[in-house]
Amino acid sequence: MNKTTTTNNKAPVSDVSSSENLDPEVLAFRANFESRSPLDEIIREGARRMLQTAINAEVEDFITAHSQRVDEQGRRQVVRNGHLPAREILTGAGPLEVQQPRVRDNSPDSENRVFFSPSVLPPYLKKSKSIEELIPWLYLKGVSTGDFSEALQALVGEQAKGLSANVIVKLKENWSQEYEQWTKRDLAGKQYVYIWADGIHVKVRLEDDANKKQCMLVIMGATPDGKKELLAIQDGYRESEQSWSEVLLDLKHRGLEVSPKLAIADGALGFWAALRKISPETREQRCSVHKTANVLNKMPKSVQPKAKSDLHEIWNAATREDANKAFDHFLKKYEAKYEGACGCLKKDRDEMLTFYDFPAEQWAHLRTTNPIESTFATIRLRHKRTKGSGTRRTSLAMIFKLAQSAEKNWRRLRGHQQIIHVIEGRSFQDGILQQESAA
Repeated sequence: MNKTTTTNNKAPVSDVSSSENLDPEVLAFRANFESRSPLDEIIREGARRMLQTAINAEVEDFITAHSQRVDEQGRRQVVRNGHLPAREILTGAGPLEVQQPRVRDNSPDSENRVFFSPSVLPPYLKKSKSIEELIPWLYLKGVSTGDFSEALQALVGEQAKGLSANVIVKLKENWSQEYEQWTKRDLAGKQYVYIWADGIHVKVRLEDDANKKQCMLVIMGATPDGKKELLAIQDGYRESEQSWSEVLLDLKHRGLEVSPKLAIADGALGFWAALRKISPETREQRCSVHKTANVLNKMPKSVQPKAKSDLHEIWNAATREDANKAFDHFLKKYEAKYEGACGCLKKDRDEMLTFYDFPAEQWAHLRTTNPIESTFATIRLRHKRTKGSGTRRTSLAMIFKLAQSAEKNWRRLRGHQQIIHVIEGRSFQDGILQQESAA
């Protein structure tokens, strides 16, 4: 039996109690969109008119660009010729119905005729890119495949057609293929000055053991012009040296020959052991956020707020000398009572302060793995709530699509003009470029 009911002009309202796995945010969206307000209709109509205007303008530009094509009587040969059938496009503003003018080239020479191919409204387009990006977001928020259509109707209106469970399955298969092609792309000639590495532990239905945890190994890189790019997403059973070695060697096999100047990661020994063998010239920076959490976990909660402030005095010091003084102060203050916490801090002392040898404008980027953490926080939450989100292949595809979507909004590194000096091997002291001495 259908679980939806309809009253007056309201969109179908589901039996919320039957959707136990839905994220509270999705449920809130559903409640907010139970009916389409007059404002929604105004926005949708405005969006429709803007899209139709853009389509008409593109057609007119095409015809004008070919206005010199005339017959013996001086009549234009590239002209409008009615309209194609109306199309409904699913967008973030809801379903929009538009019509594309038909363009015809009447030239007698069929081989040299021109054909109009719109960029605003590509052939066979039925949903905007934003809707496709919404699907992996809903998946990662805990919506199961069977609930996608219902959730999307709550977000963009009850006329959201063509997004059945079968369509979602097909989309996920396409994304899996995209991911597989992406992992084989050629990296010859590429260079990444900095890399950030982290492991994301998730529980999925692996083929041989349903209780095993899959670890997504993620690497992001910064290009010479300061742009951040997703470099690798691969999986393994844990953050072992072998798993990380496979990732790094695969990058080299595909053409990434130039080693990064600096790698930023947490204290996972597997990554650093692999990096030292494969790129021994790359310098190491431990993530201050991970280190802070690890140290505080070895201290009583009553002491943690003050200890956290003292740790920040280290990471935020203006010079390496001041950082070392704050480091020594922390040890003197806490070592007698909390030897384990101080031992955790001391073992990576030099690697915690490597960032002082790089441009000061970029310290905020280089002290932590936040570029990865902020992007993949949603993924961690998704897997925690659903206690396993599907197969290994599906997990990789969804993580890849979410990261691709987020990548569009990544900002360039501050002070990216300084990167050329890092590549050249110029010296920085406390973040300041040092003048080269005369020969």
